[in-house]
Amino acid sequence: MQLPIIGKHAVLHLLGGALLLSLASAQSYSRYYDVLLNRIHEDEAIPIGNRHYAYRDSTYYTRSQDICTPNPCGSNTQCLPRDGRPVCVCLPGHYGNPLTYCQRGECSDSNDCGASKVCKNNQCVDVCAGNCGSNAQCLARNHVPVCSCPAGYTGDPFTSCRRFDPQELCNPSPCGRNTRCEVVNEVPTCTCLPGYIGQPLQGCRHECDSDYDCSHSQKCSNYKCTPVCSTGTCAPNARCDASNHRAVCTCPQGTFGDPYSSCRYECESHYDCPSGKPACSAGKCIDPCATPGVCGEFADCHVKERTTPVCSCPRDMTGDPFIRCRPFVKEDLCIPNPCGQNAQCTPGHDRTGKERPVCTCLPGYVGDALVSCRRGECQSNQECGYDKSCQAYSCSPVCTSGVCGSGADCKARDHTAVCSCPPGHTGNPFSNCYRIPSPVAAVRDRNGRITYLKR
Repeated sequence: MQLPIIGKHAVLHLLGGALLLSLASAQSYSRYYDVLLNRIHEDEAIPIGNRHYAYRDSTYYTRSQDICTPNPCGSNTQCLPRDGRPVCVCLPGHYGNPLTYCQRGECSDSNDCGASKVCKNNQCVDVCAGNCGSNAQCLARNHVPVCSCPAGYTGDPFTSCRRFDPQELCNPSPCGRNTRCEVVNEVPTCTCLPGYIGQPLQGCRHECDSDYDCSHSQKCSNYKCTPVCSTGTCAPNARCDASNHRAVCTCPQGTFGDPYSSCRYECESHYDCPSGKPACSAGKCIDPCATPGVCGEFADCHVKERTTPVCSCPRDMTGDPFIRCRPFVKEDLCIPNPCGQNAQCTPGHDRTGKERPVCTCLPGYVGDALVSCRRGECQSNQECGYDKSCQAYSCSPVCTSGVCGSGADCKARDHTAVCSCPPGHTGNPFSNCYRIPSPVAAVRDRNGRITYLKR
């Protein structure tokens, strides 16, 4: 508050009068002017006796002398003229009985208190005390109460906070016309009403008002674009094509009838077809063997169970009936190979002279050539013991019965049978050995041969 200055004094206007103050006092009273007025109006100031004052230029003077001299008030007080009488008030920052004694208060302004308190009646009090509404929370900030509603509450924090209802986010609705507002996860969500399109925040409109608002394959029905070829427009088996917002129905190839009511097929099952075309395919009777490429070149085809084509080569021909059939040659006897494992097939003849495949085990193998051949025990004598030889891929003793002559001895040597007549015997060891008779005389001829003579 700015006070008017007269010389070295300031003029404090109060209660229709004025008080001359020193400049130092004026600076203090300028700060607490409203407080003093309130105290006076609250009758905290106490008038004393009846004295006279004079009025001139909005400034009060006593008619004979200052009505506050001598000071009739107590310690730490201020005497103020009021209606011609002295009024005692406590000095700023003090409180008590101004007639006797005013004691210094806890504070003179809020700066004397902590940040969470305010100076009231020279006392530091909680700045949040009674300043916020019910259910509100208060935060003190630099001697000022900051009121707010807690999480989950809404309202005026200075009067009353109430529990927040998320549905209030849609009341009033933040959405445009022809929309629906729904609260999803405590967030208002705007959507167009059924049958409407557009930006729900700005407003929604009908999808269409005429066919020309839709694509050429759609029409406008109940303000909504719908396909012209929807279910039921054409017959169940008919084809539907859209043209200029209209449906054009036709019976598909292979059928006949009214495309808007019924299109019929030639057949619905195989039993509706004749024997020449026994199979029903896509509503039409067909011959499965008449399909191009179903069998190979020169192959025969016949239908099995009305639907399955069976391909085979004619008599006296062979080959793959699905690729090509050709005249039979003797090499075909072994295709496919009728022999067993590790066996080979060669064209041959049976006892009647008819051409037949002949199966033999591969070299070095033995067994049943029609079933399976296994690798032989040997392929040479060196794979056998010294007293055996490799015969038909098996190691067999060389000194078997009949190898040497009658009465001869047999000894194996390097896989070979060595035949000799035993001592006292003579003859051919490969045919017959006989005992030598007791000699009477011996004659040697000119060739060195000895002949024994009997007695």
